[in-house]
Amino acid sequence: MPSSDLMHRFLFDQADLRGEMVTLSDSYEQILENNQGLPPQVQTLLGEFVAAAALLSSTLKFDGILTLQARGDGPLSLIMAECSHHQAVRAIAQVDPEVDFSALAGQDLQALMGQGMLAIIIDPDKGQRYQGIVPLDSPDLSGCLQHYFEQSEQLPTRFWLTSDDKAATGLMLQALPQQTASADDNRDLWETATQLASTVKKEELLELEHSEVLYRLFHEEQVRLFEPAAVRFECSCSWQRSANALISLGREDVEALLAEQDLISIDCQFCNQTYAFGAQDLAKIFGDESRQLH
Repeated sequence: MPSSDLMHRFLFDQADLRGEMVTLSDSYEQILENNQGLPPQVQTLLGEFVAAAALLSSTLKFDGILTLQARGDGPLSLIMAECSHHQAVRAIAQVDPEVDFSALAGQDLQALMGQGMLAIIIDPDKGQRYQGIVPLDSPDLSGCLQHYFEQSEQLPTRFWLTSDDKAATGLMLQALPQQTASADDNRDLWETATQLASTVKKEELLELEHSEVLYRLFHEEQVRLFEPAAVRFECSCSWQRSANALISLGREDVEALLAEQDLISIDCQFCNQTYAFGAQDLAKIFGDESRQLH
């Protein structure tokens, strides 16, 4: 797979404009393995969400996780992808098991999710959590993200996303604050670059090396390509995070749960890992090892 599990950053030397391109293969296949049974059109959307989350994570200037999440009242109720500052990705989708998705072939994101919202959540390891929300008012994720950046008054940003059953890939262009070029030059190159990027074909994104795609699109511009960053699947679940979830419930509720069953099990929906907690575990969690929970 060309540029497999890599993300490339590039800059336009003639104006204040940057870009990112990512292709996920092994990491994406692991995500699909953990989300078995999804309809083909939902798999495609999940791949686009993972690619977009990876591209958006390039804007993180600190340690943390960026989450791209959509919720709606349609047959596809939830789709979510995460990427950390060190390019570890995971994702999940939830569908109505009673719906025949074969009858919905060709339906777009907006049709499958119905009335819903798209959220970008930035969760730094240290500092305050940030969340931005926009309606799902476009038929595809690229359009929703474009509207998000327009409404949030951030830097103009465009996305080109695609996936199949083996890979997910995406291209992002983002205008930068004026620094090295005039406002007119920045505007002209932004319009030119986005028009050129809009000519890229799905097959080119999925089958060609990043450098070749960028050369085909922008060979008349001065584009500087940087060393790639490796992308991998990694789930951030852990025994301690599951324990923290129990702590947030409170000791009284946890004791009530344990009274109904021998073990409390917490399943990670992203990687299917199960964490089990018995009486001794819970006593330790709540700082009372001398007492056994019953």
